[in-house]
Amino acid sequence: MPNLPDLTRLSSYRYDLPPRLIAQTPAEKRDSSRLLVLDRATGVITHGVFTDVLSHIRPGDALVINDTKVIPARITGRNPNRSGAIETLLLERAEGDVWNCLVKPGKKARAGDVIEYSPELRGVVESVNDEDGSRRIRFEYQGNFLALLDTIGAMPLPPYIKEKLRDKTRYQTVYALHEGSAAAPTAGLHFTPELLEKLKENGVRIIRVLLHVGLGTFRPVKEQNILEHKMHTEHIELTPGSARELNSVRASGGRIFAVGTTSCRLLESCAAEDGAFSPYCGETGIFIYPGYKFKAVDALITNFHLPESTLIMLVSAFAGYENTMKAYKEAVEKEYRFFSFGDAMLIE
Repeated sequence: MPNLPDLTRLSSYRYDLPPRLIAQTPAEKRDSSRLLVLDRATGVITHGVFTDVLSHIRPGDALVINDTKVIPARITGRNPNRSGAIETLLLERAEGDVWNCLVKPGKKARAGDVIEYSPELRGVVESVNDEDGSRRIRFEYQGNFLALLDTIGAMPLPPYIKEKLRDKTRYQTVYALHEGSAAAPTAGLHFTPELLEKLKENGVRIIRVLLHVGLGTFRPVKEQNILEHKMHTEHIELTPGSARELNSVRASGGRIFAVGTTSCRLLESCAAEDGAFSPYCGETGIFIYPGYKFKAVDALITNFHLPESTLIMLVSAFAGYENTMKAYKEAVEKEYRFFSFGDAMLIE
């Protein structure tokens, strides 16, 4: 057996990806994406289409979905005392009308500066975080804040997507409910109402959880030793009802399928060492990488992630490093579509 690379090194999570495989648009039909299935015990890989999940999730199993809703969080304004446009990305609500934001170019948004976005909306830069460059901006507005964002904002698509999104709903899951995310939980984009209904009819429990996707999604890992990487916290909620359902599934011998790394991180944050779930409303900064012992999740539905990202590290922890790299290599060879609008992977 060849020697494994040092899995604490960032370079261990690189892989070669031709740019043409980065999906620029959503699949024509959500559940028509391709599906790579990886058996983490044997390393066997099979290929199909996303609707094949119906044959993998059995009666009595639970499908855990993150029902966060993406807000049109990318807005453009101007500083009346400086020339040029200022792009602002709202990451998460800090308190009240104060949000943590990324601003470009940062030199036009110093502490105390005012940014005017529309006649009804302006922001005051309260402070600058020297560590990550984010800003705390207090928004002042007339009317309803989220309604204003819906009017003037754009969906915060990742920078590797160059094409304009024609339909904003395609960067939203069909079950999105609670507004507050700066990015979509993209594994959930493959589900249709019809597919979810078929799963229910098959005796699968659909359990809702909430994680608002924030700065952690946008912040790349820069430290060569991944143990030095600091995860930003994100807001999560596991209701008493959902915790009871999860414990019931576990007690009856059912498996827990996490839809996406966000659901996975929430479940692992809310489970005790014996796998029992407790209700929780607060923050999580859990960082999952190889060596982590999973206690909550039995199977993972996810997309194909960026090289050297915390997400491919999580997948490597769950599926095994060698299995993951082998699956990614095969996905590239078979020309799967990668990243947010790309194809899916089921690890069980």
